[in-house]
Amino acid sequence: MNTPKKWRGSRAAAAVLAAGIAALTLAAPAHAAGNLVDPNAEGSLTIHKYEAPETPTGLPNDGTEQSVSLDPLEGVGFTVYKVDPIDLTTNAGWVDASELADLAPDSIADIAAAGYTATAVGGQQLTDANGEITLSSLDLGLYFVLETAPLPGSTAVAPFLVTVPLTDPGTNDAWLYDVHVYPKNALTAATKTVDDAGSVKLGDEIEFTITTDIPNVQVIDGYKIVDDLDPKLDYVSAELALSDGTPLVAGTHYTVTPAAATAGGPLVEVIFTAAGRDLLEAHTDLQVVMNLTATANAVGEIANTALLYPNDASFAVQPGEPGGPIVTPPVVTKWGGITVEKVDEAGTALAGAVFSVYRTEADAAAGTDPIVLGGATEFTVAADGTVTISGLRYSDWADGVAVAEGDDGYQTYWLAEIVAPEGFELLAAPIEFTVDAATTAVGIDLEVVNVPSNGGFELPLTGGAGTTLFWLGGGMLLAGAVFLAVYARRKAKTDA
Repeated sequence: MNTPKKWRGSRAAAAVLAAGIAALTLAAPAHAAGNLVDPNAEGSLTIHKYEAPETPTGLPNDGTEQSVSLDPLEGVGFTVYKVDPIDLTTNAGWVDASELADLAPDSIADIAAAGYTATAVGGQQLTDANGEITLSSLDLGLYFVLETAPLPGSTAVAPFLVTVPLTDPGTNDAWLYDVHVYPKNALTAATKTVDDAGSVKLGDEIEFTITTDIPNVQVIDGYKIVDDLDPKLDYVSAELALSDGTPLVAGTHYTVTPAAATAGGPLVEVIFTAAGRDLLEAHTDLQVVMNLTATANAVGEIANTALLYPNDASFAVQPGEPGGPIVTPPVVTKWGGITVEKVDEAGTALAGAVFSVYRTEADAAAGTDPIVLGGATEFTVAADGTVTISGLRYSDWADGVAVAEGDDGYQTYWLAEIVAPEGFELLAAPIEFTVDAATTAVGIDLEVVNVPSNGGFELPLTGGAGTTLFWLGGGMLLAGAVFLAVYARRKAKTDA
């Protein structure tokens, strides 16, 4: 039979009490001789909070103070409640405590339903720099401990019952009045990366990878990953797997909203099902890897974060608040453009030129595979001599980091003129350019100079003035030759 999730979480608290109480550890010298509870004694409860290690510490859960070489957690909030009426100076009181533990209360409401009252002792308190809270001068009795302010990204320890005093585990013939407990959190972390080095234009796919820890707890009652995409991003798809490559199946292990590609920066929400959480519980040594595919739809520097909600309670808490989700550092993808001005040698604006943009010099020289921007591959210079070519990835920014020329991901672009202004020569070679924050700002970034056809020299044309003069000169020479021939013949006759 499958144990319900709530009961599975509460059984831990019951087992703690039955074993000596707390999920953790306790300590101190006995206050009275003999083997009877001293009704006049006072006790104390010290809560020690450390980051949970990847492997068990092997420390005893017996009430003695332990030497722990783990990182203390400061700022974790606990509220301790005294449960009445339970009198631990009587055997009946211990029976009552044991029966309440068997009910495995998870809340104050559960305690009230069992016929007891729970009164807070001093309200919520936070662990100090040593990860400790000490409640002194406590009345003897049964106490209910709630972690009411876990650190962001932390799964709170299950509520537990602890008695003050406890039987001294060292001798079993005396009592411990100063009790130390060591509840352990399962801290979780989440990271996010972006892969856009292979993308050069708006509409190319960008892959965001969100990697999240799995809480090292017996029961995962909730698990959710959220990515609120920037409006400059369009959602394409999301796929999840465990870090060892085990696939996670949508509809079986998790649900994802939206279920289809969506424009305009939707809230992408992945919620694990009961089956998915069971799988996570069996693989707390692994991580969840979510690959989210999107496309950029507008220029700009687009920052993006993700949220991990590691338990059910965190779902209702705002980011940054105690017990809320962990927020990944932002990753940024950057998109911009360039404004080109077309002029003659005197700096006068020229209209009518047409350009295309290419990824490589070879493509630009051959006129192959031009970059498609806004559905076009040709960009015409306006009457003022300018054209803005927009929608290209920054040359000096790839995969979320700055890159320099020669680095992987650094991208230069090539501008080729495919139609020259009327009366001017085409550019003889493509022009290399880069895109960054400066070129994306308003203003002229690249001035391209054209020279007149034939370098400004006019060529002779058939039917032109040069040809007419040629024929006129030839005719005159021919007429002169004819005149001389006639003249010579007549003179010869006369002489004869």
